[in-house]
Amino acid sequence: MANPLLQHYIKLTEFLGQALGPDYEVALHDLADKNRSIIAIANNHVSGREVGAPLTNVALQSLMDKSYETQDYRLHYRGVSAAGKTLRSSTLFIKQNGKLIGMLCINFDDSRYQALSGDILQLCHPDGFVLSNFNADPPSGGAHAAAATTESFHNSIDAVAGDAVSRELTRLGVSADRLTPDERVQIIASLEAGGIFLLKGAVKDVADALHCSQASVYRYLSQIKKDDV
Repeated sequence: MANPLLQHYIKLTEFLGQALGPDYEVALHDLADKNRSIIAIANNHVSGREVGAPLTNVALQSLMDKSYETQDYRLHYRGVSAAGKTLRSSTLFIKQNGKLIGMLCINFDDSRYQALSGDILQLCHPDGFVLSNFNADPPSGGAHAAAATTESFHNSIDAVAGDAVSRELTRLGVSADRLTPDERVQIIASLEAGGIFLLKGAVKDVADALHCSQASVYRYLSQIKKDDV
């Protein structure tokens, strides 16, 4: 049973989904269970998630950096759907007596409108003018700056962990089977800072993705925590 305060947001999730229309996904997260945090979702075709899906990488990062303590919401940051479409995402932090208990997230798929506007502009400027002068990416900066990390949406813990590891491998420009111990420590430290290990079972999934044992991941985490002291 969800927190009584979040129960009110369940109906709000349904209402917003119908009021905003099919291009807007509305997802309600209950932080009591980070592994199965979504307790209500409208227009879930946008991200491809279901009730019971885990927290996203950006949500986990918010828990780690505690940005919710100084912000009531985060607006217009970049997300990517399971189908690869770019989404414009916003999150409301739901607090009770100062404690973060949930998140209400809206993910807007504006691909139809961008395609339509692009077609119209091409009629007026059938050359490189449009590409050079029109940028549809959401703005950055401001009091509620966009999250630095692109938000990814998944239905399972192993997918969340695997995606996080994949991003780190891409950043380092190396494959998992060619990692040095120091590179593994670097990746584990980044994953720890990003909140991946707040998800139960993530250690196993990270170990699988890094081609190492769970004991090695725990050892690296212990080493990282000692270095931080």
